[in-house]
Amino acid sequence: MTRPTGARARASADGLRRTFPARPAGDTAATTWWGRAWVTALTAQSRDPGRLERGSDLAARGSVDAVTVTPGLVLAYVHGSRPRPYRARLRVRPLTDDDWARLLDHIADHPAHLAALLDRELPPALAEGPVPLLPGAGDLIPDCTCPDPVRPCKHAAALCHRTARLLDQDPFVLLLLRGRGEDDLIDTLTRLSITRVAPAPGGDEVPDDEAADPYRPPPLPGVRARDVLAAGPRPPVPPPPPVPEGPAAPPSYPSGHGGPDPLALDQLATQAAARAHALLATGRDPLAGLGHWADAVRIAAARPGSGLTSAARDLYARLARAAGRDVTDLHRAVAAWQLGGEAGLVALEEPWDPPAGPFDRARPALLAAGHPRPRPERNRLTHPAGDRQLRLGRDGLWYGYISDPGREDWWPTGTPGLDPVALLGALPGGGV
Repeated sequence: MTRPTGARARASADGLRRTFPARPAGDTAATTWWGRAWVTALTAQSRDPGRLERGSDLAARGSVDAVTVTPGLVLAYVHGSRPRPYRARLRVRPLTDDDWARLLDHIADHPAHLAALLDRELPPALAEGPVPLLPGAGDLIPDCTCPDPVRPCKHAAALCHRTARLLDQDPFVLLLLRGRGEDDLIDTLTRLSITRVAPAPGGDEVPDDEAADPYRPPPLPGVRARDVLAAGPRPPVPPPPPVPEGPAAPPSYPSGHGGPDPLALDQLATQAAARAHALLATGRDPLAGLGHWADAVRIAAARPGSGLTSAARDLYARLARAAGRDVTDLHRAVAAWQLGGEAGLVALEEPWDPPAGPFDRARPALLAAGHPRPRPERNRLTHPAGDRQLRLGRDGLWYGYISDPGREDWWPTGTPGLDPVALLGALPGGGV
């Protein structure tokens, strides 16, 4: 029996939400009869077959991001012609409690149905039984944030094809769409089977509470674990599991009216996962004591500093606004962070008075190398031309800065190092 875990699917604690990672390009069309039936339910209500073909092409190109499945809803971001992906959704009606009671009885009466499900097969006698599981024409309700007025659009069609492949691999996804998670279903069917094959304890009379709930199993013989442990020495604590190779990708977060931006949630979850993994692997929090502004700079520095996409530009604007700074300050700070991390940011924004040592030795070393006498100011040495500057960081490294002559508009540049002479010579126009 195979069971989707790990990289194949991420499930919520209650089993009512599963998130499947994006698939690379080259994914084929549905191969099972139930996967094809899922696609047919959408194509039957389409007025434009061309849109459905373009949706199939989008799915095959890997344009569908992670897919989140919850009762009655399939959601994913689908990349189209614009930089920002569109949010596509497919809705289907969950089964009622009466429907589920009849379906569970039907499966319990046919053990081969459960065996087929556990083998990731969907028997026609189950799917088309007393409670039909597959949607018919008009039962799938597509929705998308794209401006296309025709529904289903190509993005919803791409999500439909991607979902069909998920149903190919695991029919329990279809049952989740109808309202019940896999673990809950298997547990309920196991209990129902026990009540049908095992006699009630103490005779044939069934207690009132069990008569009211036919899915409750009878008491099973055994002893309490605490009684066993109290009778002798406790076993040793097992060793901790190995540290994962890296942080896992977060699930896709569906958005709701008035709710948080799912892309922002994804950013926060990704950062939190990386921080948790570093803490687990090293025992040290890499961001301990990081201030609000420095943390905003760190988040922005994870995006490229040039050629920003519209999403990255929007991120920069929101981070700067939240920190009470302007976007230019953030770009400058990101440049400093990318060169030296938190120490580079401190060198940018916090002048300080270094003790006797490297700072005092730097000036005669520069003069001996043929450079003109720099202007000292706290931890900074400025070239007389006013276009180059060295700053001694609290980490003992020298950081290079450049500016237009006569303007106090210093920008960090170059790789920091221990040798001020070499660093100044490497700056633009830094020749003797």
